[in-house]
Amino acid sequence: MSKGSRIPGFYKLGLDERRQQVAEHSDLTVDELDIALRSGGIDPQVADKVVENVLGVYSLPFGVALNFTINGTDRLVPMVVEEPSVIAAASNAARMIRSAGGFSAELLDDLMTTQIQLFDVPDNELAVSALTEAFPELLELGRQAVPNLVKRGGGPRRAEVRDLGEGCVVVHMHVHCLDAMGANLVNTIAEAIGPRTAELAKGTLGLRILTNLCDQRRVRVRARIQAGDLSRERPKTDDASSWAPVGDDGNAIIDAISQASRFAELDTYRAATHNKGIMNGVDSVVMATGNDYRAVEAGAHAYAARSGQYSPLATWKREGHDLVGELEMPLAVGVVGGTLRVHPSARLALRIAKIDSAAELAMTAACAGLASNLAAIRALATEGIQRGHMSLHARSVAIAAGATGNDVERVAAAIAATGSVSLEAAKRSLSEK
Repeated sequence: MSKGSRIPGFYKLGLDERRQQVAEHSDLTVDELDIALRSGGIDPQVADKVVENVLGVYSLPFGVALNFTINGTDRLVPMVVEEPSVIAAASNAARMIRSAGGFSAELLDDLMTTQIQLFDVPDNELAVSALTEAFPELLELGRQAVPNLVKRGGGPRRAEVRDLGEGCVVVHMHVHCLDAMGANLVNTIAEAIGPRTAELAKGTLGLRILTNLCDQRRVRVRARIQAGDLSRERPKTDDASSWAPVGDDGNAIIDAISQASRFAELDTYRAATHNKGIMNGVDSVVMATGNDYRAVEAGAHAYAARSGQYSPLATWKREGHDLVGELEMPLAVGVVGGTLRVHPSARLALRIAKIDSAAELAMTAACAGLASNLAAIRALATEGIQRGHMSLHARSVAIAAGATGNDVERVAAAIAATGSVSLEAAKRSLSEK
């Protein structure tokens, strides 16, 4: 019987004990975890068949964020990331949000978009009219190109045409790809209908490829945090029992976070960093589950700039005595095909989170993004970002200095306490053993 996403004291456990706990919470065996995570989950022989010119395998840490409740369901959230504090920060923020009922998430639409470029069009207005009238025919051609997808309930859903001027017209085909990310599916459709669109437009057929600005495949997440949860000290770990009151009251912190969020709305330079914090969470989940984080990044940032000014993907505002955050972004991910076929760690990640559909994965990744954003903006608006970040970064510095075993935590604690998180300080501390 699986348990919830709260595992008090998880950070204190050794690797073997953590795997045991996650196995119990995820209806897995420890052996399944060990096999899937061994040496990064994929060996060089398999890697050699995945990409070109392979020399070996490059591994990154695979962890889980705790405390997530999404639409009433507890989930351990798998994350692959090299940056210290990301997983702990997301866990801490999820704990605050959990106290008020957790995240609410929804898909606003679930369609992947492919483009067919037509240029040297002699009359754009006539081309747009002809293409629009032919939408039923084009949709049928698209369905014929992906019969297996249609048989499972997916396929082309609607089309549109855009006049770009200068003799250029583009046709968009919006496709329901079910639980696949869908790049190959929509590109197959674009190739199939391309020649007919060129005939109708009397132009030259150009590019036929998906757009990563998949604004017809968006997710929206909301979270509410009560003032009392914001006014507790952010712990050094994910263990909420170590929180303690701080001098700032929760209402003051709500105002500080709201002002910081507004700063991102007004200033592009701040919005870029604000969104980077969101993508810390989103990308980590996308990578853990074997999806294309570059595609997700491209779509997110293009969507952030859709008004002509680059803007935050998430905002935070006061509602009465609570802080309410909302994130909306395009998020195209899949739970079948692609890397999942060959990467056991990616398949394991879905099992840990108990994710069965692309929709669940998109919502989970977005919730991790909003949690990461809350953690960062709360720290910035109160104590500053460096205190917690550098204390966790100290462990990496200690290892770089040559510390092993129990010395890692000893040296990390020593240099963090002095505020000198440097390789030289770590070496001095190590020599003082």
